[in-house]
Amino acid sequence: MGHIKLTTEIPGPKSREVLARHDRFVARALALGFPAAISEARGALLTDVDGNRFIDLAGGVGVLNVGHSDPEVVGAAREQLERFVHTDYTVAPYALYGELAERLAGLVPGGEKAAFFNAGAEAVENAIKMARAYTGRKAIISFEGGFHGRTWMALALTSKTTPYKQGFLPLAGEVYRVPYAYPYRPPVRPGEGQSFGEACADLLEKTFSNYVASDDVAALIVEPVLGEGGFVDPPNDYLPALKRKCEERGIVFIADEVQTGFGRTGALFAVEHSGVQPDLVILAKSLAAGFPLSAVVGRAEVVDAPREGALGGTYPGNPVALASAMAVLDRLEDGELLRRSREIGGRIRERFSSLAEHVKLIGDVRGLGAMVAVEFVRDRETKEPAKGEVGEILKLAAERGVLVLSAGVEANCIRFLAPLVITDEQLEEALDVLEGCVQEVAATRETSPAGALADPT
Repeated sequence: MGHIKLTTEIPGPKSREVLARHDRFVARALALGFPAAISEARGALLTDVDGNRFIDLAGGVGVLNVGHSDPEVVGAAREQLERFVHTDYTVAPYALYGELAERLAGLVPGGEKAAFFNAGAEAVENAIKMARAYTGRKAIISFEGGFHGRTWMALALTSKTTPYKQGFLPLAGEVYRVPYAYPYRPPVRPGEGQSFGEACADLLEKTFSNYVASDDVAALIVEPVLGEGGFVDPPNDYLPALKRKCEERGIVFIADEVQTGFGRTGALFAVEHSGVQPDLVILAKSLAAGFPLSAVVGRAEVVDAPREGALGGTYPGNPVALASAMAVLDRLEDGELLRRSREIGGRIRERFSSLAEHVKLIGDVRGLGAMVAVEFVRDRETKEPAKGEVGEILKLAAERGVLVLSAGVEANCIRFLAPLVITDEQLEEALDVLEGCVQEVAATRETSPAGALADPT
């Protein structure tokens, strides 16, 4: 018996009521990407208000590595709720804050101290504050295709313009961007005796000579695997080469592990694949399995650089979220979910690599652990992004019981963020559906007089 259960059309009548209320009362900018309203979620399954059941390959955009409604996480949250919900840690402190900080400091490469916030973007903002306070410098280096959030500094660091930046200028200043080591779309050719990763890291030198002096740069912030930019995993020597350049110039090296952390790439943190030790690491998303919590973890002298009282807020380090995070770390402790991440990723890459032999629309299949992307192109030679086709695939998948997301600056990638507790049967059923959607869209494109579908967006 399959796990997908469709008892109405998608969206069903009750979902249409929810969506109509959204249109009437919710801000237009909060655009919905899935045509069903969820009433219950367990593991890797979603049930909507009409009783339809879907397989979730999105995981709340990487928030639910341990799955929806994990019993240990829910139990820890409930137990803390019955004690107290809020005091504001800096007003009336509690033990959980220091306990989780100590635990993360022991797990994060290079970690010594931590501070907690609400969301990934807020942690990004505060990491930049730490770096500027520590160095006395102002400029920040970020990367093409990078995504770091939607608050003012985080938005300035983010690469994609529409819909994130358009109409919101001016943003925070002194942000300089360099190309990322993108093997499928290489920004540079290596010189003789030089690796691709080293050649891409050397692009920093042009930035230092043409745009901003290195001794004016406070920090370099980089995703170990591009997230919104298309799940691009760089060569293993790339991050170490960037870190060496930062060390030589006194620049704080910040790893944004918001989407890559807590087992997504098959290691607890993605920087472990290359062996690099950042000065600061930014954590969020799966840290607390759906409760609002983020963290900056790193070298004590950098974390401690802002003066007393310079960081904080009303809700950062909420005790219910902290308790949930402790339960998440308990779930990850034995390494089984890390092993499962690697297994899930292997299955997805194998399926789509095989499909790529028959479907020319697939240009690249890549990823680390269960952080996998399939990039779609209209022509394998020109690599023209197939954004419209991806939109159609996602629409068909939703109608057939699978929730999956796009990625990439051109939105021409499908990314996989399935909860790591997904079963083999659930994964195979979802991949069967998705493979059928890809084949159908590819066949339609091949028979279309224009040779391509219209962009559904």
